[in-house]
Amino acid sequence: MRRSDQFIHEKPATDWRARLHEVIFEADTPAGKWFDILLILAIAASIVAVMIDSVAPLSERYGPQLKTIEWIFTILFTIEYILRLICVRSPRRYATSFFGVVDVLAVIPTYLDLLIPGARFLYVIRVLRLLRIFRVLKLVPYVGEANMLVHALRESQRKIFVFLFAVLTVALIAGASMYVIEGPEHGFDNIPRAIYWAIVTMTTVGYGDLSPATALGQTLAAALMILGYSIIAVPTGIVSAEIARHREVSTQSCHNCSSEGHEPGATYCKDCGSHLEWHEGDPPPE
Repeated sequence: MRRSDQFIHEKPATDWRARLHEVIFEADTPAGKWFDILLILAIAASIVAVMIDSVAPLSERYGPQLKTIEWIFTILFTIEYILRLICVRSPRRYATSFFGVVDVLAVIPTYLDLLIPGARFLYVIRVLRLLRIFRVLKLVPYVGEANMLVHALRESQRKIFVFLFAVLTVALIAGASMYVIEGPEHGFDNIPRAIYWAIVTMTTVGYGDLSPATALGQTLAAALMILGYSIIAVPTGIVSAEIARHREVSTQSCHNCSSEGHEPGATYCKDCGSHLEWHEGDPPPE
């Protein structure tokens, strides 16, 4: 399907929706920045209310007031979510995006509490919405840094997978060897438990619940500990190499899919192809 055909089924943008999108999704304007600041303060306040409600003496004393406050925040967040769906050209794209799912999870517990008592304590999921603080700091390169890290992790996933497979292979071999060397009399009563010990040793956690008693077992443990230090540095190097290749991106948000991280001066969205400055009357991108 051609890109122009794709936009036939999308809702046309209007001037008021474009302005609403600028306020809700952008932090480059005073209105957008204030909206995000007030939103973050509301999210933080609602989380504090949930934490207070979990303290029995305070809940008994201020229970009705806290319940009222929670419903006020829930209604506000519900209205905000609806406005987000209205001002984007493709509501489905936003609803299935990371922040779209988080926005839904932020309001569901309150309504769910009507059917399942106690579900209200899932309100703390709203802490994920505090990730929107990066939108407020768009003029500071924190968003670019976050995008850079996500991009580096995405580009490194195959190398990291191979690395983790190698680590698990070493853990399997070391665990099986320790099971043979130490045996059940020293706590290594099965291979899975011995593999658990190998993973704990390689990660330098060292719970101390299992430890080798024989000289050969202690030698293997020492070798595994030294190997663990070198293993920790490998994923750091992989991700660092990808970060070094990073290029600068803008903070422009797409009206259609809310995607960010476009190249400076980009005209069209890198994910859906929408015009980044699309307004009513503009032709759809070819």
